[in-house]
Amino acid sequence: MTIPEDPDRRPSPEEMLERMSAAERGDGRGRLRVYLGMAPGVGKTYRMLEEAHRRVGRGTDLVVGFVEAHGRPETERLLDGLEIIPRRRIEYRGVVVEEMDTDAVVTRAPTVALVDELAHTNAPGSAHGKRWEDVEILRDAGIDVVSTCNIQHLESVADAVATITGAPVNERIPDEVLAAADEVELVDMSPYALRQRMRHGNVYAEDRARIALDRFFTESNLTALRELALRFVAGRVDAQLEGIGTARPVHAVSERVLVVIDASPATPRALRRAAGTAAVLRAPLLALVVSTPADASAPSEQVRRVREALDDATDLGAEIVSVEASDVVEGIVGVASGRRATRLILPHRTSGALERARRPSVADRVLERLPNLEITIVASARDTTDAYQVGHGD
Repeated sequence: MTIPEDPDRRPSPEEMLERMSAAERGDGRGRLRVYLGMAPGVGKTYRMLEEAHRRVGRGTDLVVGFVEAHGRPETERLLDGLEIIPRRRIEYRGVVVEEMDTDAVVTRAPTVALVDELAHTNAPGSAHGKRWEDVEILRDAGIDVVSTCNIQHLESVADAVATITGAPVNERIPDEVLAAADEVELVDMSPYALRQRMRHGNVYAEDRARIALDRFFTESNLTALRELALRFVAGRVDAQLEGIGTARPVHAVSERVLVVIDASPATPRALRRAAGTAAVLRAPLLALVVSTPADASAPSEQVRRVREALDDATDLGAEIVSVEASDVVEGIVGVASGRRATRLILPHRTSGALERARRPSVADRVLERLPNLEITIVASARDTTDAYQVGHGD
């Protein structure tokens, strides 16, 4: 049933802000906020409903488009007091299935709609195959949507999750859907705590919980899923930081390893050290070549060494970055700050006493510009030293 809007009702401050945000975006589309979890049972729907009550308490016009309580009493209690749009009933192979009535939500035209389980596959006969497509319809109508999703349903990680858990991931959403969300909030829980919740019957019924604990919800599976969720959110935050225009330095929230490639004998060893560091940290590896005016007359042997090192870097999975700069330090600082590297691996360059006295080393000059960067200098096998750290900003 469509509830007519009271023309005398003043919009709440929150509604005014939401309308202003929509106007600033210029497209009139509703915002999308997603509660992301590592697995079912971490509390995504519960958190979404808690948010709904806070919003309603502040006067926001909010409805429940579709929320699945899964028989959990605490979740069902949170539905009390919220306006629920009746579901659409679809008969499929003699069974009546309930789906969100997207048209009814659009007709009701609330400020905010709750739509659970973003990756859900709609029953045959629905207007759209996937629930995230229904969400796009709501957003096109200017309705803000709050939804939920588990990390395994993301297209880019679904196959990896299937390999890890041994269970196929049939319901998937394109990465672009989650990437385009205005807000993604991680609902985190340790694997041990989630398994305890299941044992206490807070997620599934007792018989189903026992099977789930032995199969999908093992400690190792949940640990891997949690890491995927944490890495996704960390990468999203990093991407958002890249878009922030500020005069103050913005530090990375995840590790990035940058290794300098040059013609020095220490480069192959530095590259291996960098690749090992990146593997341990599970961090991106960037291989940097800085071209300076002096390189225009470099001997062919040096050019060959650099090319061989770049081939090795590619084999190790590094992203190759080539820049032109007035000198090596300028090139390193530009890339390290622009790509927000957290660790720099430098091949050791032999220099004479006169050169050392005349100007600081490359590492010292880089640290002067980027004091938060951790720098490791790696010597060649023929040197007596191996690798040493020269600085690390706190």
